Amino acid sequence: MLKNQRGFTLIEMMIVLLVISVLLIITVPNVTQHNSKINSKGCEAFIQMVQAQVQAYEMDHKELPASVQDLADKGYMNENQLTCQNGDEIVISAEGKVKSASASPSS
Repeated sequence: MLKNQRGFTLIEMMIVLLVISVLLIITVPNVTQHNSKINSKGCEAFIQMVQAQVQAYEMDHKELPASVQDLADKGYMNENQLTCQNGDEIVISAEGKVKSASASPSS
């Protein structure tokens, strides 16, 4: 009357958990190691977006904005996002070039 029910044994479950643990041990440090690169790439993309907004502002108003705050005041940017995700401040030079305030002068 009793059916032979097959299932996973405790040892098989432990082996599966061991394999998953090893994969996590390998991948998690690799992801956290590249976190600073990810943030810098995100900041570079944000700077390019702000540069496009500066050009749009210049076409509409026939002058360059004095600061990122001017872009936000005129509706070209979101008021809540005037800095990079890593906290670096964005500045606009007198020539209309956008860069991070913490960027080196050579970049």
